[in-house]
Amino acid sequence: MKNNQLVVGILAHVDAGKTTLAESILYLSGNIRKLGRVDHGDAFLDTYELERKRGITIFSKQAEVAWKEKNITFLDTPGHVDFSAEMERTLQVLDYAILVISGADGVQGHVQTLWKLLKRYEIPVFLFINKMDQEGTDRETLLTEIQKRLDEKCIDFNASEDGIVENLAMCDEGLLERYLEGETISIKEIQKLIQERKVFPCYFGSALKLQGVEEFLDGFEKMTVCSEYPDEFGAKVYKISRDKQGTRLTHLKITGGSLKVKTLLKEDEKVDQIRIYSGTGYTTVQEIPAGSVCAITGLNSTYCGEGLGMEEASSAPILEPVLTYQILLPDGCDVHGMFLKLKQLEEEEPELHIVWNEQANEIHAQVMGQIQIEILKSIISERFQIEVEFGAGSIVYKETIAEPVEGVGHFEPLKHYAEVHI
Repeated sequence: MKNNQLVVGILAHVDAGKTTLAESILYLSGNIRKLGRVDHGDAFLDTYELERKRGITIFSKQAEVAWKEKNITFLDTPGHVDFSAEMERTLQVLDYAILVISGADGVQGHVQTLWKLLKRYEIPVFLFINKMDQEGTDRETLLTEIQKRLDEKCIDFNASEDGIVENLAMCDEGLLERYLEGETISIKEIQKLIQERKVFPCYFGSALKLQGVEEFLDGFEKMTVCSEYPDEFGAKVYKISRDKQGTRLTHLKITGGSLKVKTLLKEDEKVDQIRIYSGTGYTTVQEIPAGSVCAITGLNSTYCGEGLGMEEASSAPILEPVLTYQILLPDGCDVHGMFLKLKQLEEEEPELHIVWNEQANEIHAQVMGQIQIEILKSIISERFQIEVEFGAGSIVYKETIAEPVEGVGHFEPLKHYAEVHI
């Protein structure tokens, strides 16, 4: 089953300009009439009050964009490390990823973490090097750093056509031979190189000033390929959320066949509604084809990473919390009742691992860091009208040394000598 649909994630280290790039794409594609700004609190995809207040993305969001021959679902993901688990959950449904790098800051530590995750999930990547309008940014220096710290096959697609072709030929032996013999390299061959992660196109610009964004979109549309899907129904759940009315939403990507309203997906659980979100708004449809992302109502036992139909469940995520905290409840609060409420949050944020210690009458949660704690306190207050605090944190221990072990390391380069015995 062939379609013209792509699901694309936008990833970045915090403050690289990821949401600003999404905003400029929505503006250029005619989806919004006015450019919003993160620092002004009016960005289209920062839909939660906490996001507008803090100027960071906390929850992944969806935006629908039509560009030339393709319909693209963009998933804007959190950039702050405290919410990286939310970002990782979206990777399992992506056809391509756009990695945004700040030209002013270069390849930061979290960018390398993102790069490893994209490799693990085998996602083809386009890079947009942002903030090139800032003083001191240098394209050649940045490209050299990217090739050194990420992959030498990151190629400048803003270069001349001859320059691009020459660099592409260096990424594949068969192409190199043909290039040296004077043959041309077709668009399909370039698409295949990108899809197989043998080439990573790099574009330079400034999302805030709309510099280079249209050229990037044109290149992205031209160099991407829409997948073919089987006729048998399949879907992958990547997120659970609740709307303002408290309705439970299962966010999924259709990976085979199609999905219709009133379909029985699990025992006694049918699809009541199919929603296609773009920002805070959504449209409802009666049927949705493979390759599309949607949110459905009517399911109460789905979970992140679950496979439906012919689709298999995802493996355990790599990014997990390293700290555990006691949640301190106000006097007189029903601990068991609060535990059941917090389990709702665990559906949406599985890494929280909410645990009730019945003997000590305590509730514990695992979190990524201090910013996430502040956000959780706000969400609990807003949703359940209960003010909680978090106690002192302790490290989550996953393994320890079981028995004595000896190891010796020997190092002797260029007449220097070192030996370590542990």
